[in-house]
Amino acid sequence: MRLTVFWRNMHEQFGEAYAESLAKDYVIEGLGSRTVQQALADGVAAKDVWRAVCEAFGLPQSVR
Repeated sequence: MRLTVFWRNMHEQFGEAYAESLAKDYVIEGLGSRTVQQALADGVAAKDVWRAVCEAFGLPQSVR
């Protein structure tokens, strides 16, 4: 998954402003207790970050 697709998914699911805030502030256990931004900066693949976001927020299977 490319970062552009990842961010498009985030914006579609959470809205642009909330997606940015979530990525910066929300610590996700499935990402090793890191935020989305920290995980991406640490080199975690965008598809793995997206899966962790989906799991953490209980997003439907259709968007995973």
